Parts: sequence; structure tokens; C-alpha cells
Amino acid sequence: MVTVISLGGSIVAPDDVDTTFLADFSRLIRSELAEDEKTRFILVVGGGGPARRYQQAYRQLVQQPIDDQADWIGIMATRLNAQLLRAIFSDLCPQQVVIDPTEVGPFVGRILVAAGWKPGFSTDYDAVLLAERFQASRLINLSNIQKVYTDDPRKNPEARPIDAISWDEFLSLVGDEWVPGKNVPFDPVASRHAKKLGLEVICAAGKDLENLRRILHHEPFVGTTIGGNLP
Repeated sequence: MVTVISLGGSIVAPDDVDTTFLADFSRLIRSELAEDEKTRFILVVGGGGPARRYQQAYRQLVQQPIDDQADWIGIMATRLNAQLLRAIFSDLCPQQVVIDPTEVGPFVGRILVAAGWKPGFSTDYDAVLLAERFQASRLINLSNIQKVYTDDPRKNPEARPIDAISWDEFLSLVGDEWVPGKNVPFDPVASRHAKKLGLEVICAAGKDLENLRRILHHEPFVGTTIGGNLP
């Protein structure tokens, strides 16, 4: 069974690298793999704080910034985070970091690590393509929010948390376009493809590893389920 985890860069490197989180995350993943020899994970990691800082610097330094360049800056940050993640799991991940989800070969080992691909797509989209390629049972999207809300709770005090939502409803919340550095629970481009596949995506807080364990074991959890068997 393959499970894809889209690991937000803000979890791995909100500013500096969060080594405490990575150590705890490694222990959890290794425990899950030891418990079931058929379990495999695809870990797709975002750019986090470094990506945003470098993108902001670019936009400050260039009078007419181009999103293509901002995207490439973010992509390079994802690749640095992914290389670190692969190094941590090097005994379980013999393959190099995947940077093109359309050109990946057979899944060798127990863990596969992937990073950003090319401008116009976020790592969420890479995760959906890899879920499609390896027929993953579901995709777990870990970020710095517990649930999807009806609106941005930082700006709208009346925003409500959502336990489950259809893809059509979710897309009406996040819009249609991907913008480098855009802060949404799940990338709109990735969402459209996930809807097409009928893929279930679970959004949950990345730092709550006990909650992640419950998700992996199909136990009650805190988060938002998008799609799946919903209409």
C-alpha cells in the first residue's frame, strides 16, 4: 500500500530547519514501515520559509518581477528540503529525489522523496501526479493549519472549520489559478486533477504527529477530508 504525504515546507523549515520535528517524523514513519512490510510512503516536500524569503527578495530587487522566476526560486528551495529528507531516510530510499513526476521509474525501496518540478505547479500537484502514478490509496496534506476553513480565519472571525468537503465546494473556496507562494490549503491546479482522479485528500496539522498516526491507522482524527466518496 502506497500513501503519499505532501509535507509543507513550513513544517520542515518554517525559518531554520526544524530538526526536532524531523527526528520525530522519522521515528513515526520508520515505526509504520516496521509494523507492516507492505507499507510504502511517497514524501513530497515544499519550500517553506526559505522559498518565501528568496521570492520576496527577488520581488523587491526587480522592478518587473516574472512569476516564472519566482517559481524557480521556490522550486530550488523544495529540492534542498527534499535532499535533506532523502538523506535522513537514505537507508530506506535508494532512489534519487524525484524532480519530474512524469518521468519517475519503478518504486524501489520503502520511501520515495520528491520535490518541485517546474513553474506553474506546486508540490501539491507533484504529489497528486505521484499518487496517480503509483495508485496511492490516499494523499495526506500536512501544513501549519488543522483544518480547511470557509474563509481565512486570520482575516474573518466568522470563518468556520470544515470536517469534509467535496472537490467542487473546495475549488469554489480556493479559486482556479496557482500563484507562486500562494497560501491555500491545497493548490487549485492539484485540486482539479485530484477531482478528476476521484482522489481523497486529507488536510491536517503537520506538527501533530499523533494525529498523523491516527490518520494512517484509519482512526478518528482532526482534519478535513476533501473528495473521496463525497459527491
